[in-house]
Amino acid sequence: MAEETPSAGTPTGGRAAPEGPRSYRLASNIGDVALCLIAVIFSSELHVALGYAMYTEQALAAILGFALAIIFVRVPAGRGGPRGKVRDRVPWYDAVLAVLALAAALYLAVVFPGLVDKFAFRRGEAFAIGIVLLPLTMEALRRTSGWGLFTIVATFILYGLYGDAIPGQLQARVQSVYELVSYLVVDPSAMLGVPLTIVCTVVITFVFFGQLLLKTGASEWFTDIATAVMGRFRGGSAKVAVLASALFGSISGSAVSNVVSTGVITIPLMRKAGYDAKTAGAFEAVASTGGQIMPPVMGAAAFLMAEILQIPYSQVVIAAIVPALLYYVAVFVYADLEAARKKILPVPADLIPPLMATLRAGWFFAIPFAVLLHALFVRNLSPEESALWASASIVAVSWIFGYKGRRIRPMAIYESIRDTGAAAVDIVVIGAMAGFIIGVVGISGLGFGLTYILVQIGTGSLATLLGLTALICIVLGMGMPTTAVYLLVAVLAAPPLVELGILPIAAHMFVFYFGIVSLITPPVAVAAYVAASIAGAGATETAIMSVRLGWTALVVPLMFVMSPDLIMQGSPIDAAVAFVTGVAGVWLATVGLVGYFLKPLRWLMRLNFLVAGIALLIPAKAFPGADILELAGVAFAAALVGGEFWTRRQRAGARSPG
Repeated sequence: MAEETPSAGTPTGGRAAPEGPRSYRLASNIGDVALCLIAVIFSSELHVALGYAMYTEQALAAILGFALAIIFVRVPAGRGGPRGKVRDRVPWYDAVLAVLALAAALYLAVVFPGLVDKFAFRRGEAFAIGIVLLPLTMEALRRTSGWGLFTIVATFILYGLYGDAIPGQLQARVQSVYELVSYLVVDPSAMLGVPLTIVCTVVITFVFFGQLLLKTGASEWFTDIATAVMGRFRGGSAKVAVLASALFGSISGSAVSNVVSTGVITIPLMRKAGYDAKTAGAFEAVASTGGQIMPPVMGAAAFLMAEILQIPYSQVVIAAIVPALLYYVAVFVYADLEAARKKILPVPADLIPPLMATLRAGWFFAIPFAVLLHALFVRNLSPEESALWASASIVAVSWIFGYKGRRIRPMAIYESIRDTGAAAVDIVVIGAMAGFIIGVVGISGLGFGLTYILVQIGTGSLATLLGLTALICIVLGMGMPTTAVYLLVAVLAAPPLVELGILPIAAHMFVFYFGIVSLITPPVAVAAYVAASIAGAGATETAIMSVRLGWTALVVPLMFVMSPDLIMQGSPIDAAVAFVTGVAGVWLATVGLVGYFLKPLRWLMRLNFLVAGIALLIPAKAFPGADILELAGVAFAAALVGGEFWTRRQRAGARSPG
């Protein structure tokens, strides 16, 4: 699920299922299906019901083995061709690597119980497995995610080997190749650790749920609803993009796949309505990126955050709601004001489906989401169990009702299983990669040294630390998928913030937001570049426009770090006040950015609206006197808005006869 370039045909962000020669297609499909079925069986605990117990690590090793084999068969060693392009034949060396990876991983799965119980006596065996799997996993990572992520992980591994030569706080413990390789591949705190566990259980089951939504027509229904609700208003095409991307993105695991899935519809619609190419691309990129911060899935980061912080998943979802709403409020207001400024009309009436007819046609798609929410928040089931129940319900309702006369068939279920496996291979390797990094950080002592240095910076100036942390997160997130971004910044950037007294959930949300911003931030604004290619716009100008549209992603994290009321960590009254002032501040600041309220605004009035918006966005508890600043902002905003209405009324009166 790497974010570098879109994969045609895989809305969940993985690579396309193969369409090459029959024997190759069959072998590749078997791998995809096996990967998905192992994950689903393990997540549902069907093996326990059948009387077969196993270590979690055994299932993880088997899934990783199939993922590696699929990558070596499907993805060429060079990156010259288009991503997801299926090869006509598999070179002999890739076939050897695929067999070797699968054999080593399955062997690890079989011998793992005995290997762990008698690790001190079987270190040589562990090293032999590791010396095969570690480089093969790294090569698979390079093929799927590119040199950037590969270089980061390789740097950590080299640090684990040679970091003892670095003087000062960053000096690592002495490790031999023998010890480090054995530890990284076999120890449950490294490759077969929490990140891979979350990927192989929670992420894959939600990808399966998403594939079923696509196969049953639910994603089409989301777009139809968005068009029916928003199409009649000014700038309706951009508002359709915002709403459709928010709906689809809330369960999609990839901003790029979201752009590809909804952008092919919404971007031409915006261009036809009158938006220029860069603005149309930017709206889609920003709206799709917002799906990664929108509950319930948040690009799988919500589940990882709950696991790392050891808090209920529901608490993460509740904390994420208000910041995500503020993000989309800003994008929606920008779309509305930009449409008014450029006199962009609604979507043509013949392209707008009737709302009630659309709701009647697909009302049953609400049932799987109700099942999902009931399982998560009422039954308190695990996320993977909840996703499987929701998947079962969507199969049931689609078979009973069918959308636009299309009922789900057994072949569609098979295709969902196959495409889930195809979409999951990249993220499985990324889960193993995160395990390598966490393993090195733990065994080398890097976590303590890095935290110490950053805490020293923060002790002198928290603002400096926040700015440095934000920059680190943006750089680390460049060109990387959502899950990998969060895992990296959670391990490296969040601990110093927590050490300085910032609430853990606020610290993790902060680093997550700034990691995600890299999707629309030059120079590696992947989501913006993909949207630009669809819109026919320049990549850099689309990315710059995306930053203007998505400015709240840069501001809101600072707000909830200064005062966690926005992430529901205070009293209900404080949270409500923070939300209301936040919405008002976002609206005022967006008016200033666009330069339009009731009429086009001069630069001085735009600056006034920006100042009023910023004053309202600063939390009342941010620092001594912030509450007075907020009250002053309210008064200033009231004067500005009232003055604009009074001016319009005076002009209307002057134009009226008599």
